[in-house]
Amino acid sequence: MGKIILSSSLASDCMHDERNECKEPPMYWTIHGFWPDKAAECNRSWHFNISELKDFMEDMNEYWPDVLHTNHTYLWRHEWEKHGTCAAELEALNSQKKYFQKTLELYRKIDLNSVLSKVGITPGSTYYQLTVIKEALENFYNIMPKIQCIPPEEGRLQVIGQIKFCFTKEFTLRNCTEEQSGLSSALEDNFYRSEDLSVCNDTLTYYSSHMKTYKHFVANVVVI
Repeated sequence: MGKIILSSSLASDCMHDERNECKEPPMYWTIHGFWPDKAAECNRSWHFNISELKDFMEDMNEYWPDVLHTNHTYLWRHEWEKHGTCAAELEALNSQKKYFQKTLELYRKIDLNSVLSKVGITPGSTYYQLTVIKEALENFYNIMPKIQCIPPEEGRLQVIGQIKFCFTKEFTLRNCTEEQSGLSSALEDNFYRSEDLSVCNDTLTYYSSHMKTYKHFVANVVVI
C-alpha cells in the first residue's frame, strides 16, 4: 500500500440540491475522507455498520459532517465502502472502527484550523498570495501538502478548495508532490465534486469563509 490520503473539507456550496436537504456548512475545516492509493472498492461485501461509530459519534458529527444530506451516514458509508475497505489492508485500519478513529486522530494532529489562524491566515473576504499560504504550511509541517483551487470565473480570483496532506503507511506526514502518473485523478473522490478542482496557480487566492456564491462546487480542504 503506497500512500494514504486524508481529505478534509471546508465550508461548501450545496450545488444544485434538488431535494433541498443541504444544510448550512460549518465555517471550519472538516473531514472529507481518508483514502489509500487504490481507486476502487476493495471489499464490496464489507458493508457499513453505523453501530461501530457509537463511541465517538459526537466527534463524527462535528468533524466529519455531510452538508449535502440530512443523514450523515450517507457520506460515511460512501467513504468506508470506497476507501475504508481498501485501507483495511493495514492492521492499524483493519476494522471500520479503527478506520474512522484513525482519521479523526490524524485530523486533530494536523489541526489545520489553528495552524493557519496562528499565522494570520483566516477565512473571510480575504485573499492571499498562494506562496504565502504554501510557506506557512511548509514551515509548520516541514512537508509540502497539495493545495487545490476552484478555477476562477471571469473577473474573480481562484478560491482555495482543498488542501491535501500525505502520510506514509506509518502515518508520518510526507510531501504530496510525488504523484504516480494517473494516480491522483483515479483517487479523486467525486462525492463533493472534487474532480472539478485543480492545482492552484501561484497567484492571488481567495480564502473564503463561505462558498455559496461559487456555483457547482463544494469547496474542500483535503489532507492527503
